Amino acid sequence: MSVRGLRARAKGSIPRPVRHALRVVNRAAHRIYYALVDTVESIRGRDTLTPPRSRIFVGGGDFRQVGEEFRHYFVDLGHLQPDDRVLDVGCGIGRMAAPLTGYLSQRGEYWGFDIVKEGIDWCRTAIAGPFPNFHFEHADVFNEHYNPAGTHRASEYRFPHEDSSIDFAFLTSVFTHMLPPDIENYLSEISRVMRPGGRCLMTLFLLNDESRGCMKDRLSTLDFAHAIDECFTIDAGDPEAALAYGEDAIRARLAAVRLQVDEPIRFGSWCGRRSFLSYQDIILVTKGD
Repeated sequence: MSVRGLRARAKGSIPRPVRHALRVVNRAAHRIYYALVDTVESIRGRDTLTPPRSRIFVGGGDFRQVGEEFRHYFVDLGHLQPDDRVLDVGCGIGRMAAPLTGYLSQRGEYWGFDIVKEGIDWCRTAIAGPFPNFHFEHADVFNEHYNPAGTHRASEYRFPHEDSSIDFAFLTSVFTHMLPPDIENYLSEISRVMRPGGRCLMTLFLLNDESRGCMKDRLSTLDFAHAIDECFTIDAGDPEAALAYGEDAIRARLAAVRLQVDEPIRFGSWCGRRSFLSYQDIILVTKGD
C-alpha cells in the first residue's frame, strides 16, 4: 500500500489534527514531567554538554552513555581519525557531537544538521560556542513525525556540503524515520559528499529471515505490521514514527550509489535476537573510487 493510502485508512479512525494535538500534549507532558528533574540537576551541577532532560527529543537510554557507545563504534568500527572532517546527518540535540568534542583535534571538523530547530539552537550555544570547529545547521525538511511544517522534501534536499569533502559520516536512527524516496536521495547525497575511500556508519531496522522470525514469535520490541511501498511501519497513522526495510533492498540501494558494505552487518537487539551489538542494526559502508 502507498503512504497516501495508508494514511487515508488511518485518518478514518484518528483525524490528522487530533494526532498532531496528541503529540503536542505528549511533548508538553514530557517537559512538565522532567522540569523538576532539570531543576535538581541544575542545582547539583549538570554537565554543560548534556541538554536538560525536558528538551531531549531523541531516542531512549542515557544521553551521554549512548553517545559514548557510538563514539566507540565510530572509532573501532569506522576508523574515525581525530583530524577527519565529520558529517552528522540528523544530529538531533548533540548526543553524538558531545563525546566527539573530546576526540576530534583542532584540525578535525564536525558538521551536523537536523530538521528540529530547537535542537540546533541548543547545540550552537552549548557545543559550537566552546568548540569553534563544531558547526550546526537547521535543515527545514518535512517529516510527518518530527517536522510536519517543514518546507523542503527530504527526497529533494541537497546536503550543504561540497562534493568529496567528508571523511566520515554517520546517521544514527535517521533512516528508521524515512520513507523510500527520502532514503534514496540521502544515500545519493552521502555518496556525493564523501571522498573516495570515506566511511559512513548508519543504523536501521533491517528485515531478514531472522528478524521476521523473531517478530512472528513475538520476541520483538517493535511490530512492523503495516506494509507501505518498499518498507514497513509500526504505526499506520504516523508511518515515520519507525520504519523497517528489507536487508536485500538496502544492500541494493547502497550498491547503486557506490557505497560498499564493510561486512559483516552488525545486527541489533530490537527484534529479540540473542546475539547483537547494539539496539538497532549497524551498517558501515565505504565509498568506492
